Amino acid sequence: MPVKNRFAELLPEITEWRRDLHENPEILFETHRTSAIVADKLRVFGCDEVVEGIGRTGVVGVIKGKTDGSGKTIGLRADMDALPILEATGLDYASKTPGAMHACGHDGHTAMLLGAAKYLAETRNFDGTVVVIFQPAEEGGGGGREMCEDGMMDRWNIDEVYGMHNWPGKPVGSFAIRPGAFFAATDQFDIYVEGRGGHAAKPQETVDTTVVASHIVLALQTVVSRNADPVQQIVVSVTSFETDSKAFNVIPQKVQMKGTIRTLSEEMRDLGEKRLTEIAEATAAVFGAKATVDFHRGYPVMVNHEEQTEFAADVAASVSGACEEAPLVMGGEDFAFMLEERPGAYILVGNGDTAMVHHPEYNFNDEAIPAGCSWWAEIVEKRLGAA
Repeated sequence: MPVKNRFAELLPEITEWRRDLHENPEILFETHRTSAIVADKLRVFGCDEVVEGIGRTGVVGVIKGKTDGSGKTIGLRADMDALPILEATGLDYASKTPGAMHACGHDGHTAMLLGAAKYLAETRNFDGTVVVIFQPAEEGGGGGREMCEDGMMDRWNIDEVYGMHNWPGKPVGSFAIRPGAFFAATDQFDIYVEGRGGHAAKPQETVDTTVVASHIVLALQTVVSRNADPVQQIVVSVTSFETDSKAFNVIPQKVQMKGTIRTLSEEMRDLGEKRLTEIAEATAAVFGAKATVDFHRGYPVMVNHEEQTEFAADVAASVSGACEEAPLVMGGEDFAFMLEERPGAYILVGNGDTAMVHHPEYNFNDEAIPAGCSWWAEIVEKRLGAA
C-alpha cells in the first residue's frame, strides 16, 4: 500500500519528533512548547489554516483536498499532554522534567497525527476537508470538552471525528475496536466523616471516625455486589483515606475519603451516585457520626457510533490485515465529549509487549507509527473518496 510505504520512509523523521516530545513532557493545559511545535510543523507542511488557543492550548490545522465536491469535513484527533509521573525507563531521551512523563503515549499519538498531516498536505488525494485536532489535558483536565465548548465542531463544520490510542499487550501495529459503549464514565467522590474525637484510651467517650469510615468503605462494595445488575459494569474504589490526626493516641474528629466510580451506562452511573450517598450517610448515622458526600461527574461514557466504527474497522483491516473486537475498558477517555457532538469512532493500535500505560517504565513503541499514520490517512482517503 503506497500510504504504508510513505510512512515507512517518514518513520525516522516522525520518530525524532516523538522522542523530542517524550523528552519534554507537559501536563494538562500547560502544553505550550508542544502546541507551538505542532503549530509550526503544520504551517511548514502547508496546511491551509492553523489556529492555536482552541480549548486554551489546543491546536487545529485545516487541509483542503484537491476538490471539495463532497462538502464534507473529517476531524482527526490526537492528545498532547503527559502525566505527573517520575519516569523510570532509563532511556537516553527520557523526560528532562522531574515528575512529568509521557506515560500514556500521547507523544506517539501527536507524532503519528503530525505524520498523517504531512502526508495529507503533500498528496491532498481526497474530496473535502480534513481538520487535524491536537488536544491538551486529556489526563483529567477535560481538554476535549474545552475544545468543543470553544465551538470547534461548528467553526470548521466537522461532520465526523476519529481518534486513536496505543494499547500495550497487543501486537505492534494491530488494531482493535468495538461499537457502542467502549470507555467508562469516570466520576469522582469525596466523603467527609465527622464524629467526636478524643483520647484513644477512652473510646467510649468518642464517636470514632476511623471505625465509621472503615464500615463505609466495606459497605460501598455492596453497590457492585448487591445493588447493580451482575451483567452490568460498575467499579467502586475508595483510593484515599485521611484523618485529621497524626498522633498514635488520638481518635480523630474527621476523616476524608476519596475515590472513583466507573460505569458504562447512564443507568449504572445514576445508581452509583445514589447508592454511594445513601450508604455513606446512613452508615455514619448508625454510629452517631455524620457523612457528607461530594460527587463530581467526570468524563462521560465514550460511545463509538456504529456506522463509523464499522468503517474504521474496515480501514484498520486494510492497513494491518485484521481488526479485532476490543474489550470494554473501565478507564476514561475525554474523546467522549467529541463523540457526543459528532458521529465517529475511537480505535486501539497495538504497542507490543511493553509496560502498561500510566506506568513509570512505559514507552510508546515507535514501530507502531507507520500503521497508526496509515490508518488516519486511509480514513480520510476512503471516507472522502480520493479525488
